[in-house]
Amino acid sequence: MFAITAVTGKVGGTTARTLLKAGHKVRAVVRDRAKGAEWEKLGAEVVVATFDDADALARAFEGTEGVFVMASPNFAPDPGFPSARRDAAAQAAAIRRAQPGKVIVLSSIGGQRTSGLGLITQVHMLEEALALLTMPIAILRPAWFMENSLWDIALARETGEIPSYLAPLGKPYSMIATADIGAIAARTMAESWTGHRVIEIEGPKRYTQTEIATLIGQAIGRPVVAKPVPRAEWAERFRAQGAQWPEPRIEMIESFNSGWIDFEPAGVNEHVVAPTPFGTVLAELAKIA
Repeated sequence: MFAITAVTGKVGGTTARTLLKAGHKVRAVVRDRAKGAEWEKLGAEVVVATFDDADALARAFEGTEGVFVMASPNFAPDPGFPSARRDAAAQAAAIRRAQPGKVIVLSSIGGQRTSGLGLITQVHMLEEALALLTMPIAILRPAWFMENSLWDIALARETGEIPSYLAPLGKPYSMIATADIGAIAARTMAESWTGHRVIEIEGPKRYTQTEIATLIGQAIGRPVVAKPVPRAEWAERFRAQGAQWPEPRIEMIESFNSGWIDFEPAGVNEHVVAPTPFGTVLAELAKIA
């Protein structure tokens, strides 16, 4: 039995579906019981727990061979990341109490850094909270999600442009499809190992913002160019998108641009190059955007 949190999300959902298709038993952990109906139809056991409820999580994790955990996605956190701290502490307490056979942790590229991470600080907090656990742990550190381009497609259709914060436009960045992350998480869950592993994950090639704009254009059927957003406008734009505290998002992007956020240069067990190209992901995003 494997307990998978965040099954309504892209990575958790793919992880759970892949395990079910392979014949494994899955316990789908949902925050809302109504969202568990589709998982019951797929043959999963459904339990209700939130990331900050250590007691409910411990019950969800009891008797399992492995669990998949992650930080709750939050692009507009409060100052000091109080929710991330609370969630990380609750998940660590639940795992210590339930003692599953192994733990798969979804972190991020750069998760090894202790500063200068911006929004990625939230997954670093989870890594730190779980660092002293004694059971086998695999930390997944994927690159920038290809699916983040969903936010750009509507504007690209309207204007022929996408705003670019990553810079310069010709610098290639590591990207990854969430389906590939979930597949690797499921594969890792079925493996046996001892100690702690770090698994870095990126797609088949690195993409520049210019290349991404071209690929978006191919997906929507019109020419698209990437337009740099002046640094002086970032805070105002992020506040308009609902981030009352825009500094973490700004710090994260600046750290990507400077190279501070990158894969770890040494001490990594594995570096996986996944197969899905960006164009494949964008073709699917264009259908729903």
